[in-house]
Amino acid sequence: MTLFLLSFWRQTRWWAMVQRSVRPAALAAALVLAGVVSHAWVAERMLTQAQRLGPMAAARAQALAQEIMAAQGMEEEGRLKGVNTFFNRAILYRDDRDIWGQVDYWASPLEMMNRGQGDCEDFAIAKYFALMAAGVPSAKLRLVYVRAQIGAVTQAHMVLAYYRDPMAEPLILDNLLGDIRPASRRPDLTPVFSFNAEGMWQGVGASSAGDPSARLSRWRDMLTKAKAEGWW
Repeated sequence: MTLFLLSFWRQTRWWAMVQRSVRPAALAAALVLAGVVSHAWVAERMLTQAQRLGPMAAARAQALAQEIMAAQGMEEEGRLKGVNTFFNRAILYRDDRDIWGQVDYWASPLEMMNRGQGDCEDFAIAKYFALMAAGVPSAKLRLVYVRAQIGAVTQAHMVLAYYRDPMAEPLILDNLLGDIRPASRRPDLTPVFSFNAEGMWQGVGASSAGDPSARLSRWRDMLTKAKAEGWW
């Protein structure tokens, strides 16, 4: 789906940045000891893959790993806030044509962190995998394609929705806003369909729309890239 979004820039300020000299294996071991991840190789693979992309990806990945470590001791809504703030502050919004020279490209979390830029799908996808790494179950998270009313224009957009329980009103994580709001406070968004690693639904309801990995080739490719990067 071609996306044309409001073009704006975010000023980036790095905070809680660990030294670039921290070795991936050492940080991965710390994450395991802290109970953040259950498999050492997952954390180490993510940090090692980030180092291979370059110093900017490595620095951002290390900062995110610290955020995940801090989030692990919080209630789930605290984890949402930490991860949402991290990406919204650390990454500049730009269109895929400007970043990748393509109309629609779904970047993996490390690809986005390496560039320091992403579009709405990239933000939502990165938050999804980072929150799972912080211990939020995938079943509580859905990537949601919406029609967003931005001024006088309606545009295709993607956000991440969090459900405390299956019947709860979802909370919306969005790169267009700094705060997390319940869906009822986002009248500018009209859900089209939603999905995660487990399924795909019409709107944000319970009506199944099939297997997302079969129907969405970009999502299938993303799951492969995310697994190679150590996110799941």
